[in-house]
Amino acid sequence: MSPNVIFADRIQFAFTIMFHYLFPIITMGLGVFIAYFATMEFCTGQERYGAAARFWTKIFAVNFAVGVVTGIPMEFQFGTNWAQYSSYAGGVFGLTLPMEGTFAFFLESGFLGLFLFGEGRVPRWVHWLSGVAVSVGSLLSGYFITAVNAWMQHPVGYQLGPDARLQLTSFWAVLLNSYVGWQYAHVICGALVAGAFIVAGLGAFYLLLDRHRDFARQAVRLGVLSGLAFSLLQLFPTGDGVGRNVTRAQPVKLAAMEGLFSSQSNAPLAILGMPDTERGELLDPVVVPKALSFLAYGSFGAKVTGLNEVPRENWPPVEVTYYAYHIMVGLGTIFIALMLLGAVLYWQRRLFDQRWFLWMLMLAVPFPLIANEAGWTVAEVGRQPWLIYGLLRTSAGASPNVSAGETMFTLLGFAGLYLLVALIYLLLVGRIIARGPEGGAA
Repeated sequence: MSPNVIFADRIQFAFTIMFHYLFPIITMGLGVFIAYFATMEFCTGQERYGAAARFWTKIFAVNFAVGVVTGIPMEFQFGTNWAQYSSYAGGVFGLTLPMEGTFAFFLESGFLGLFLFGEGRVPRWVHWLSGVAVSVGSLLSGYFITAVNAWMQHPVGYQLGPDARLQLTSFWAVLLNSYVGWQYAHVICGALVAGAFIVAGLGAFYLLLDRHRDFARQAVRLGVLSGLAFSLLQLFPTGDGVGRNVTRAQPVKLAAMEGLFSSQSNAPLAILGMPDTERGELLDPVVVPKALSFLAYGSFGAKVTGLNEVPRENWPPVEVTYYAYHIMVGLGTIFIALMLLGAVLYWQRRLFDQRWFLWMLMLAVPFPLIANEAGWTVAEVGRQPWLIYGLLRTSAGASPNVSAGETMFTLLGFAGLYLLVALIYLLLVGRIIARGPEGGAA
């Protein structure tokens, strides 16, 4: 297979999935807050919670629709650009992946319509239940997708058939893969951090404009306190759990994440530095001595595998993996610090009148999305050169009859289409924000 074809296929899939992934992050994150507001309205009868639920559901609905539109091209790419992968492993992921559409998608979309248009037309408990089901559907959708990805990271529940293709031997082994638990928890925590920042940031926006103050105070308070909780959970235990999965199943990825070239006991944790793959060292490092050994194996003296232990052809792209990982961790640390500061201001009863902090909340909204994208970059790029870890190399999964030129042509088409979709998305969400919440959230 020509390297140009592989490169074009990877660039196209990376572009489409990174653009698409922005919207599931927001739907999974906001879905939980919608369920919270719906539940509070049902339990207390206070209209301000219902108004908040309706407002965030409108933004959720736009994200859901755009997520569906941008996700369709990826499904087709399995048959066009990655036909060899689909032929080889479709017997395994061909069951789990459609479940996302068959169960989670219809649950999410059906109850979303009921929640948006059923108020006053269905019993209160049905309307409340539909709001909760929207959240459950988005979380369930995320689980099925993560389960497929976890199988690609750590394949289980399969056997090689007589036709040299993988056959599913245990559906539950795939669905309950030992790799998927912490990975899913980490993904959901990342989405919830993004949701919390969106809620807090939009509340800060309204406070700065002196509009919808009751709604805005409620949003800032909830966003800051939940954002602090989810940011801490993102670090521990979910981040730690994912790290232990990587250590056990993909030690080369761990070495690339930390820029560790030589295996060593008492391995340091790299805070800063520049990996040089030609010289095989981390330049100008700032490290915490022995910390990597402890985080990876629970012992300061444990030996951590370095990149030099494996042939270079089995290395992932070290620089991309290393920098994406450190962007994710660095932003995660900033999130904890920012939300901790917000919690202190709330405890001091100064949260809603500190304009400098409200500006920080509002301007910070995009950064959890960047951190989520960086985390997925670590997961996917760090798995290379394997499409299915240890079983199928990326170079063997591409379609042999699709040229690089054809792929780049369609990539340009996707870029133009997605630009149009992005503009429509911003226009629709901007109109919702300009109108603000309706009803009892003045």
